[in-house]
Amino acid sequence: MSTPRVNVPAPAELAALALDTARLAAELVRERARGVVSVAATKSSDVDVVTEADRASEELIRRTLQQRRPDDAFLGEEGDDVAGSSGVRWVIDPIDGTVNFLYGIPQYAVSIAAEVDGPAGWRSVAGVVLNVATGVEYVAHRDADGRPVASRDGEPIGPRAAVPLDKTLVATGFSYDREVRRAQVTAWLDLLPRVRDIRRLGSCALDLCGVAEGTVDAYVEEGVNLWDHAAGALVAEAAGARWELLVGAGGLSLLLCAPGPSYDDLRAAVVSAGFAASGVE
Repeated sequence: MSTPRVNVPAPAELAALALDTARLAAELVRERARGVVSVAATKSSDVDVVTEADRASEELIRRTLQQRRPDDAFLGEEGDDVAGSSGVRWVIDPIDGTVNFLYGIPQYAVSIAAEVDGPAGWRSVAGVVLNVATGVEYVAHRDADGRPVASRDGEPIGPRAAVPLDKTLVATGFSYDREVRRAQVTAWLDLLPRVRDIRRLGSCALDLCGVAEGTVDAYVEEGVNLWDHAAGALVAEAAGARWELLVGAGGLSLLLCAPGPSYDDLRAAVVSAGFAASGVE
């Protein structure tokens, strides 16, 4: 059942609020990066880590948004889910690319998406991915007609022109589950000789923005969560890419993203290589 819409502003307003909030969180994370970064806890496995900066960033984001919109719902990576009554839900990844942050690799982001509840369930209508290390800001929102628009630092962006599969540079990532990793490596043994190359950059949100701006041609990863891709997928869609969630060979969510004209070829190759669960066509 859908949540009644009590106070749903225009998506552009939600995007502006998400951007203001992401800037505050990014400054907090930068400050923490100047100190000693250490692991505070592990989650799904001993390599799935969370730092105190992750927790502090999410607390700041939730507090900031709740002050402006106290009736909204929240879904975050580090905190508890919070139900709301407004028909708006915020999906938060306080540091997407925590291992990069831990090691000082400048590829991690604050990701905030706003979803609106409707007949088909929750749908992203606004999103921000802010690269904390570089300051680059990706912002997307849906216009009044439902079509998304996206920008990088205020300027329109678009993916690279469609290329054949053997010229496709694919961004990817690997699950924290070791058995799922085995399945992923097996699938890559089949697909890697058929593409230009792969890049494992460490942030789902930024990889999707990479497809949106053309710094990579496609993205494939099993084991993503909603907070990883809610904002980045909207940016990619707005820029002209297609994306889809399938069931992966390891039973987790498999995310594919590529420019519209080359998407079908990538999808067929990914499925034939064994990335998807048996029965996915």
